[in-house]
Amino acid sequence: MKNLFLPSLLVGLMASTSVLAALPAAIKDKGEISAAIVPNYPPMDFKDTATNKLTGLDFDLGNALVERLGVKIKWQETGFEQMLSGLTTKRVDIVLSGMSDTAERQKSVTFIDYFTSGPQLYTLAKREELKELTDLCGKKVGTSRRTTWPSEITAWSKENCEKAGKPAIVVIGTEGSADARAQLQQNRLDAAMQGSETIPYLMALDKGKYKPVGLAISKQFTGLGIEKSNTELVTAISEALQGMIDDGTYGKILKKWDLEQGAVEKISINAGQ
Repeated sequence: MKNLFLPSLLVGLMASTSVLAALPAAIKDKGEISAAIVPNYPPMDFKDTATNKLTGLDFDLGNALVERLGVKIKWQETGFEQMLSGLTTKRVDIVLSGMSDTAERQKSVTFIDYFTSGPQLYTLAKREELKELTDLCGKKVGTSRRTTWPSEITAWSKENCEKAGKPAIVVIGTEGSADARAQLQQNRLDAAMQGSETIPYLMALDKGKYKPVGLAISKQFTGLGIEKSNTELVTAISEALQGMIDDGTYGKILKKWDLEQGAVEKISINAGQ
């Protein structure tokens, strides 16, 4: 009997060898990729409360990625403000932490876009009067001041509230999503904004506490960040991620986290606006 498994195994080994060969010499020599992560954004990046260990979509993708590349991964927890500087100063090789690909960030970083989402507003379920996005005109809305979302809320408000003769949304910068939720529960905010990928997880975690208000106000790409001059690493990781999409590995990981709605069919570079 012929061994039908052997040809497919050989193809897989050849593909892995090809990607490994494409890695920069410095990474092949040390045998690992250092990855910055900010574990405060479930289900993308967070710590399991039972074990205090890293988990989430990005963690699983990163581990599967380096397995395909034939190296190890060294996760480095950091603050949001330090992620990009970690790349430009070469303290880390990649950022894999739910970071939005934007034109401004592309000035110093190349993004390999592997996921789509969008900024979405939500509020407490008991706020029955808040049903549509325009119900938030004149209300206080909080979101992380470190993101592009405060300016996006302001732009949306000008177009959809002020042009219609309604009062502008009052944008409140917060220290992050946890701070926004705390202020929401304290009635200091009327609504808050997070990535659309996090809202279902949030609602499942605290059943009956939150509800979405409308749909995401824009589409954004989430990208794996690499320092601009490191073109070899961009190529190697892009090819490896596309291989994960093609063979179903990527889809299985997204399904585990109930994030299939953000899947991409093709890896792109710097697709963010």
